[in-house]
Amino acid sequence: MRKLLIITFSLAMCLTLQAQRPIAYHSHNDYNRIAPFWEAYSQHCTSIEADVFLQDGEILVAHNRKDITADRSLRTMYIEPIVKVFRENGGKMWKENDDLLQLVVDLKSSDALPGVVSIAGEFPDVFAVENGVRIVITGGYPAPADYDKWPSWLWYDGDFTNGKLEYTPDQLKHIAMISTDFRKFAKKWNGKGRMINSELEAVTAAIEAVHDIGKPIRFWDAPEGTTAYFTFHRLGVDIINTDYPAKCALFFDDWTNKNFRMGRHAVQSGVTGTKKLDKATRDFQGFQNEKMQLDKGIAVYTPTYRNDGSTKKVRNVIYLIGDGMGLNQILSGAYANGRDLSMLRMKNMGLQFYNPNDDFIGDSASGGSALATGEISWTRHIAANEDGSVEYPSLSDYFHAQGKAVGVVTLGDLADATPSVFYAHTAERDSIDKVTRYLATNKTLDLLAGSGTDYFEDPREDGFDLMNAIKANGFNYTHDALSVSSIPGRVICADQRMGAYARQETLSFLADITKESIAKLQKSSKKGFFLMVEGAKIDYAGHSDCLPASIIETLSFDLAVAEALKFADSNGETLVVVTADHETGGLTILDGDLETGHVLAIYNSDDHTPLALPVFAYGPGSQEFKGTYMNYDIARAIKRIVKK
Repeated sequence: MRKLLIITFSLAMCLTLQAQRPIAYHSHNDYNRIAPFWEAYSQHCTSIEADVFLQDGEILVAHNRKDITADRSLRTMYIEPIVKVFRENGGKMWKENDDLLQLVVDLKSSDALPGVVSIAGEFPDVFAVENGVRIVITGGYPAPADYDKWPSWLWYDGDFTNGKLEYTPDQLKHIAMISTDFRKFAKKWNGKGRMINSELEAVTAAIEAVHDIGKPIRFWDAPEGTTAYFTFHRLGVDIINTDYPAKCALFFDDWTNKNFRMGRHAVQSGVTGTKKLDKATRDFQGFQNEKMQLDKGIAVYTPTYRNDGSTKKVRNVIYLIGDGMGLNQILSGAYANGRDLSMLRMKNMGLQFYNPNDDFIGDSASGGSALATGEISWTRHIAANEDGSVEYPSLSDYFHAQGKAVGVVTLGDLADATPSVFYAHTAERDSIDKVTRYLATNKTLDLLAGSGTDYFEDPREDGFDLMNAIKANGFNYTHDALSVSSIPGRVICADQRMGAYARQETLSFLADITKESIAKLQKSSKKGFFLMVEGAKIDYAGHSDCLPASIIETLSFDLAVAEALKFADSNGETLVVVTADHETGGLTILDGDLETGHVLAIYNSDDHTPLALPVFAYGPGSQEFKGTYMNYDIARAIKRIVKK
């Protein structure tokens, strides 16, 4: 038997539907739309309303009698389109699922009911079958005691405006939903902010009363907007009454990817992914929705602040870059984690702009290049000038020249933009063969780790043998990022696990790799080291409009930040800088719950945005990162601090 979205209320049903569509929509006064019926149908409104009058023997659709026109009939505007769709889809309204539709007919004249019954009765295969379209009568409907005088396939809209629900069990069998005036319970609330307690209690009591008789509830004359929508959903309203079906549907669309809650809960099955990534990451298969859950939050490290902001000599720099990580990505992770992250315990903070030289919005190539080189950048360029003819030295070159060990680690593809700006140069980020070929001659790196075994182990079209070339260049090669400290000499690690998304069992993977990389670089030079660590898939989550993935990837990244802070506290000569190359998705936090770690947030884009980015710094010289500046100023500040 097909599921009934809004006709029969039960807790079990709501839990099932929560993973699919969290709430039903009622297209109020649907005939006022530009395309009546079709607009609501395209937005998957499972309840559609038409006001009708009987005039000259016809059932005509209008809100007021003065607005009646002969060409706007119930038959042509609603009955015939519904019949057409239902039959074309083989006995259901939507091809993709078995959701039921109810056509709510508001009788503006009580003498219209026989005509409505007559028209719908012409199509018993649509309106008079168990899983067909429900005709629900509201407005001038008959008294409950007279329900049996009408066809058994007819349904009715229950009344609660008098504050009572007085229906016999037999009468309840004919009730599709209970509709009531919202202003009977809340006169002041305009849909903004929180309802006052007295009104909240009244609304909650009304919802519970309707649910107690096993029926769904709809409030009419209720406010609309994001706060109103979410409030009604949270309170347990079953059907949103809306004059803006597209706006309402957009808010609730892809609901599980707009919400994260700490702990296990029902989620929609399947994969949330994107095809909008660049060449180096085109093989990413997306985020498995069932895996986008955590049993509990992460531990947060509190620094000692012993050497924070001091003038002590800096021997080591750990540069952590959250790809696509804007302030709201960080705050979403923090709210889910009890309003706390290790990076938020860093006291010295600044704000960076990252507009490239040739556009308003940057990408990982331009943003990463500026962060790596301290030079003004261009979109899609990897540490090079506008035409690629001038190679900009990166921090890798700077620290190598000082005799320090250099490491570049990414929880993504090692040829992607952010890691490659620290070892390669090109005018086009997708020139992967050119990017990876730099590894055949690179002398600055002591460690490079990320996913991408195919670059070294698969034949290249030009016949170049990169594996033999990197070995001839003095690199050892491994697949295990967690063993790099035990491998002597310079190391390239292509570990395919680093290309996978973070989840419960791998949440600490980047932190473990960070700790292992620090140990490796300490062995590589007694003069200190430079380590760049990238959390790559916060960006992937933004391109995929997947909030749960963003939060989990951010928490994974924060665990790596904690390892950097712990090391900085252990020796007092380490500067830790945490920032991002750009923001992805224009994430906006709408609501949440600190007790449950619930966050409701929406992406306003599936691409990069120009939102300014936070910069966190800890250790000697960290006070230099306060204020507002361009992204290229960060690398320049790092050089100044180390040079002192």
